[in-house]
Amino acid sequence: MKVSLSPRLALSGPFLVVGTVVTLLFSFSLYAQEVKSPDGSITVKFNLDSGHLFYEVFCKDIPVLEASPLGLETSIGSFASGLKITGTQTAAIDERYTLPHGKTRDVHYTANELTVRLANEQNDILEVIFRVSNRDAAFAYRISSPNKRRITIERERTGFKFPRSATAFVTQQVAWGGGFMGTKPSYEEGYMIDVPVGTRSRPGLGFTFPALFRLGSDGWALISETGVTGRYAGSRLGNPTPEGLYTIAFPEQAENAGLGEASVSAALPLMTPWRTITVGQTLAPIVETTVATDVVKPLYEPSIEYKPGRSTWSWLVWQDASMNVRDQRAFIDLASELGYEYILIDALWDEEGRIGRNRMPEMVEYARSKNVGVILWYNSNGYWNDAPQTPRNRLHITPERHKEFAWLQSIGVKGMKVDFFGGDKQMTMQYYEDILHDANLYGLMLIFHGCTLPRGWERLYPNFMTSEAVTASENLIFSQGFANNEAFNSTVFPLIRNTVAAMDYGPVLLNKVLSRDQRRGSQRTTTDVFQLATAVLFQSPLQHFGVTPNNLQEQPDYVIDFLKAVPAVWDEIRFIDGYPGKYAVLARRSGDRWYIAATHADRESRDLTLSLPWLKDKTLDHYYDKEDRSAGLRKVTVKEDGSLSLSLVSGGGAVLVYNPQ
Repeated sequence: MKVSLSPRLALSGPFLVVGTVVTLLFSFSLYAQEVKSPDGSITVKFNLDSGHLFYEVFCKDIPVLEASPLGLETSIGSFASGLKITGTQTAAIDERYTLPHGKTRDVHYTANELTVRLANEQNDILEVIFRVSNRDAAFAYRISSPNKRRITIERERTGFKFPRSATAFVTQQVAWGGGFMGTKPSYEEGYMIDVPVGTRSRPGLGFTFPALFRLGSDGWALISETGVTGRYAGSRLGNPTPEGLYTIAFPEQAENAGLGEASVSAALPLMTPWRTITVGQTLAPIVETTVATDVVKPLYEPSIEYKPGRSTWSWLVWQDASMNVRDQRAFIDLASELGYEYILIDALWDEEGRIGRNRMPEMVEYARSKNVGVILWYNSNGYWNDAPQTPRNRLHITPERHKEFAWLQSIGVKGMKVDFFGGDKQMTMQYYEDILHDANLYGLMLIFHGCTLPRGWERLYPNFMTSEAVTASENLIFSQGFANNEAFNSTVFPLIRNTVAAMDYGPVLLNKVLSRDQRRGSQRTTTDVFQLATAVLFQSPLQHFGVTPNNLQEQPDYVIDFLKAVPAVWDEIRFIDGYPGKYAVLARRSGDRWYIAATHADRESRDLTLSLPWLKDKTLDHYYDKEDRSAGLRKVTVKEDGSLSLSLVSGGGAVLVYNPQ
């Protein structure tokens, strides 16, 4: 453990040994202190200056964050000024855990922890907890009081001050009431790429998490938060100052149609969410980070073993008209043919003119006979948005929710997709938690759409699977402009949004025209191999594919075999190469099989030389773009030095598969 103290400290106090963790107790007037990662590469410096709190972050002595403010303004007084030190303690963290449906299965988390204990003018206590691992710094607040039982957090002073030379890769927060039937904000906006720090969002509300920053030639930093439950609100980065200071902002009062408070109220003691800073000289630590789950713990045990998997999904391409018995049977048959575990039956299924509640047990039984599980769509409720899709008003009242969950369990439904939330207020976070907790009682797994960013939820809630919180593939159908930018987005999402949580994008659309009859609709501008690559680039333990029954006859056998074999869950991820907005190359492992996927956004072809040292001299299957933009398959061998050359056509991609068997 590496913890350094300022020479201007008067120390006193014993060592306290508890198990294998050594804790130092001090009582002194503290001016500065720092904590380093186990390998010494990341340093967090804490400073108290005239009662105000600041911190700095360094990566190999290079400034990542300059002096940045800490603290909170609350109903019981300020925890941002007039503070005095009452003690510190340090600890070494060494933990192993398993994420059965995360981007990395087996995680070994080691970090050094520093807790600084301060008192305000009313002698209420603020503890600032720093955790520093070899690729992440994280911090949270813990508030307690000797005689107060509740608190309202009115504002956070927490900030992130980047060097002026840094640039930002950020997605904008929008006001409530926009989008389809007043369902925004829903984390579905475009990205600003490589803009100078200090650039303000156009709507004026700042930026959603996660936010990526390039530190010139010195490296990268990703800012996000995790551990948000019903005890807090989801936050974002407010508009920055011209000098590059981004501060935490709470939800707008208008969110969720103005229902609920924009502040945070809770019982004491209160532990806030963790704010995380992942840093590296390359994007590898950012793509490979597990900090979102490292610093949280499960809130309850799973009631059953939840099984991730792959799913067919008629609505994506065939839209509302496919919500009928015949078409859903066709997609059940498609799932069975591909060996997929699930079918997602989307909105309007409960209408009697389509499938209807009374016929759904028969549909679920038909799917079960084909070894396919059913996932059903639900509206989040109805009274905070105008979205007309049904089922509505089934989830927001607790007795109704339990009644619905019991019915779903009784007919054998495996999970739910819940849509249209529209806000980050504490009441909304509590609603997410209520749905998740109650669904677990009935053995139901959850997918969220039209929703917030999941913040450590893969570990907090064992029946949580995935969330949209991105401009997902449905927009390919809605907009030719979005379809024209598909390659660009494929280089952004896996390097920013998908790094912190599962992302239900909906990959692999093989129709050349994105409609049922392939006559009218958006034209797909990407190649077939590009589409295959998205099955690997975009991580989601429930992966809802855009393939349609006609693709079985249109594609060669080796493409169908790829679709049958590609996993939805992974044991390991490795960043190979990439730059947001330009190109992305990732490797994922499932068992002893490796999949390497690449896409790029250039209008011209791009030549890449990949470094794959663990696969040197190995022969791989290479799915490549033929001249007619269809998929070809050939064998390639990684050189003895671990290098492999690729050439990607415009709107194209590549997939490499190593299977030792």
